[in-house]
Amino acid sequence: MSEAMNVLTRKNSLRATMREMNADQIEKLLADVTAIYDELKEEKRAQAEAEEAHRQKIQSLIALMNEEGITPEDILGSTGTTKPTRQVKPKYRRIDNATGKALEWSGRGRTPKWITEHEEKGGSRDDFLIVGGESA
Repeated sequence: MSEAMNVLTRKNSLRATMREMNADQIEKLLADVTAIYDELKEEKRAQAEAEEAHRQKIQSLIALMNEEGITPEDILGSTGTTKPTRQVKPKYRRIDNATGKALEWSGRGRTPKWITEHEEKGGSRDDFLIVGGESA
C-alpha cells in the first residue's frame, strides 16, 4: 500500500497529517475528496443504469422472440457462424501388413505411432510420402 493510502485509511495517521495543515488546506482537501466521491458515485449510478437498460433490452428481445416463435438455434443457424471444415488430403500413407488397411496422415497434428517407430529404427518419413496419388 502506498504511503498516501496508509495516511488516508488510518485515522490516527490522518489526524497527525491534518494537524500539520492549515484550515484552508484542510477545506480544499475536504472539497476535493467530496468532489471525487460525488464523481465516483455518479459513475457507479450511470453504470448501474446502463446495465439495467441492457438487461431490459435483452428481456424485450426474448419476449419478442417468444411471440414470433423464434429460437436461439434459428438465429445462430441462420448467421452462418460455423465455418465449414475442409478435408485435408493425406501426405503420408502406409499399408498395414496385419490388416491390409491403409494408414494415412496429412502431416498435421501429432505424428502417428507408425511414423515415429519407423523414424526410431532409422527410417525417414519420406519413405511413406504419397507421390502422384500413390505411396512411395
